Amino acid sequence: MSTEDRPPAPRSLAEALRGRDDVSLGRLLRSRPDLITPVPTDLTQLATRAGTRASVVRALERLDRFALQTAEALAVAADPATYDELLGLMAGDDADPAVVAALPHALDTLREQALVWGDDDRLRLVRTARELLAPSPQHPSPTGLGPTVQEATAGMSPGRIQEIVVAAGLPSTHDSVSAVTALTGLFTHRKRMAALLAGAPADSLEVLERLVWGPPYGQVTPDPAPRLRWLLDRGLLLPTAPGTVVLPREVALHLRRGLAHRTPEPVPPVVEAAAVHRPQVVDSTAAGQAYTALATVEELLKDWDEGGPAVLRAGGLSVRDLKRTAVALDTSEPVAAFWVELAYAAGLIASDGEADERYAATPEYDEWRELPAAERWSRLVTAWLAATRTAGLVGGRDAKDRTLSALGPGLDRSAAPEVRHRVLGLLAGLPEGAAPDAGSVLARLRWERPLRGDRREDDLRGRLAEWTLSEAELLGVTGRGALSAHGRALLGAPAAPSGPGEEPSGPGDKLPVHHHRPAPPRARLSPAEQAVASAAAVRLLTPLLPEPLDHVLLQADLTAVAPGPLEKHLADMLGVLADVESKGGATVYRFTPGSVRRALDAGQAASDLHAFLAAHSRTPVPQPLAYLIDDVARRHGQLRVGAASAYVRCDDDAVLSEILADKRAAALGLRRLAPTVLAAQADPSGLLEGLRAMGFAPAAESAEGDVLITRALAHRTPPRTAPEPVPDGPPVPDDTLLAAALRAIRAGDLASTTPRKPGTAPSADGELPRTGSAETLATMQAAVLTGGALWIGYVNAEGTASQRVIAPIRVEGGFVTAYDHTADEVRTYPLHRVTGVAELADDVG
Repeated sequence: MSTEDRPPAPRSLAEALRGRDDVSLGRLLRSRPDLITPVPTDLTQLATRAGTRASVVRALERLDRFALQTAEALAVAADPATYDELLGLMAGDDADPAVVAALPHALDTLREQALVWGDDDRLRLVRTARELLAPSPQHPSPTGLGPTVQEATAGMSPGRIQEIVVAAGLPSTHDSVSAVTALTGLFTHRKRMAALLAGAPADSLEVLERLVWGPPYGQVTPDPAPRLRWLLDRGLLLPTAPGTVVLPREVALHLRRGLAHRTPEPVPPVVEAAAVHRPQVVDSTAAGQAYTALATVEELLKDWDEGGPAVLRAGGLSVRDLKRTAVALDTSEPVAAFWVELAYAAGLIASDGEADERYAATPEYDEWRELPAAERWSRLVTAWLAATRTAGLVGGRDAKDRTLSALGPGLDRSAAPEVRHRVLGLLAGLPEGAAPDAGSVLARLRWERPLRGDRREDDLRGRLAEWTLSEAELLGVTGRGALSAHGRALLGAPAAPSGPGEEPSGPGDKLPVHHHRPAPPRARLSPAEQAVASAAAVRLLTPLLPEPLDHVLLQADLTAVAPGPLEKHLADMLGVLADVESKGGATVYRFTPGSVRRALDAGQAASDLHAFLAAHSRTPVPQPLAYLIDDVARRHGQLRVGAASAYVRCDDDAVLSEILADKRAAALGLRRLAPTVLAAQADPSGLLEGLRAMGFAPAAESAEGDVLITRALAHRTPPRTAPEPVPDGPPVPDDTLLAAALRAIRAGDLASTTPRKPGTAPSADGELPRTGSAETLATMQAAVLTGGALWIGYVNAEGTASQRVIAPIRVEGGFVTAYDHTADEVRTYPLHRVTGVAELADDVG
């Protein structure tokens, strides 16, 4: 393209945006959704919003390390800078090939993000970004560079500047401006600068070496040492404040051989495999852990079935209740906190909202339990992936030094879902069966989202990544550290890449996987896509989960062994009839008088229990167990306890006499009312417990004399919704919203930039035209006759003002019907809401 045919260079960011097509603008709005919240009225407002501090900081924080280094280099370059100048700062005098190859992509990223605008011969960093990244004494540049010679000598006396120029071997000048220009030219000329430094004392060069990579500031005494005096006399060090000197940027760049950064990082760190396992082993291991995860959540909810721990006044679980939960789940407190938070995120537990507020299972839990195992797992993992609540923070401190408790406030971290997806996405990029080296995963994440300034001390993303790796293993998304097939399907990830010809044989072997440029983090799946991915994961996981068993193995020592997961009705009944003694691959249940009485209290008869055991045991019912059931059943209900305050009745008065004679009954306050009836001062429940402690098997009865069935009632909360994730900024617009936003911005821009006839333009940019009602009506009617286009100001019913370009078709009844160029459709507007009109140039419309 010739110089004449080339479009004029943009003079502002707004003009640069105006030259973009809709696809390019759409990419900008997707990557920076805060720019359309709310939708700007035109491209000038969009450019203004793109330059605000909050928006620029957010955009900088989402750059990868090399793109951020490129922006930092532009912040210390001339404004504007050429592409060659930028390349010199990034690649140095040696022109590092990797940097040369990667820089165009990094620059395109900055342009797409509207952080850089202009052609390659006039690159400009957005002013706010330059202010954030440029060096200053209060905020040193990440490059370690100091101010330029011109900036450092701004307050220096003209005489002192001339002394420095002469000492540096340059002729004196007539003014400070030309002197500073000459000194800058010396420091930026490689050969002349090398000749100057060749005559420097060795200890003076050592001083420069200490400052060259930053920080560039140093302290001097009122009487500097000779090695410092030599540098000060020639301007190689310049004073910035009493007792403080700085290494000028031009000198540092010469010593660095042109590099703005000590270590440019154009290539992302490689994610390495620490070990490779057979895919079948990974999938089976992950499936086993997925089953354990389901069993753990069910055990947690069973423990809270009749009402769980109390809710703290400030919200959440107490430390004591978390410890009790950890003991009940036979795990550590951090892991117990993870399971509690997972159940909460999935909507399975919540507070009941009662006056004595407690945590309990929700009605959703009962529906979840009825689902097949693989679908239950899918629901849990999907909730985990989207949750912003972060269990790893439990036990830590918030900004006010308060302890963060499980289920309490302060655990939301909006970055958590994105980090989880990214970590699992990196695992999906490894060959099948490859478990990553955790350090290389963290290094990759830090390259993709580098920490800036003081935030290096709080590497939240690094901690989230570590928690993701451990939580994925707990949930069975990974097995032996490698992503499972069902985990990959749940993410909607493509098939695993094929590994090299020879697979590593042990943990010591390293397996690089990623190419030069990183694949962008996969966007979160839409609800429809997630449903498809979940169904695929369920199909893959179902054959790997053990089939529920319909039998147990009864032992002569009053135990039953469940060699695997039991069918729901069998597990529920066995949980009432026996106590769990040990868990693991096989669960051991123990029958005791108390457990058998519990089953009888729940309404079961001895014959029912015998029939149940005979139907579900692969071994004959042992005689000791049959005797235990019959013995407890024979004594069960022989004594009857009711409410008087409380009473005990029995057809055998000898039994009542035995109770009265027992010293342990003194606390119950018993007295005989009749040969077969005792009255008690204790309440019925206390009386029941007291008699059972004495070895009897009383049963509660109703006012009609019927035995009460004391089946435990499950406590449920009212219907509750799962906690909503805290968004990480405005949501990414979908295609429909994006198209509407682009159309509105283009329309507003057309209205604000359409040429007007001389004398009709507003006095200030963006100001609506103002005309009287009579003039407005006359201009509208004339435009109907001539078919001309008008520029109008319009205020809608909500009070929102806008500019529009219309071609009036007819004017009647206080309304104007016109083709609206900005909306690309025919509309009708009330004339009283038109603030004014202005005629457009003859070649418009």
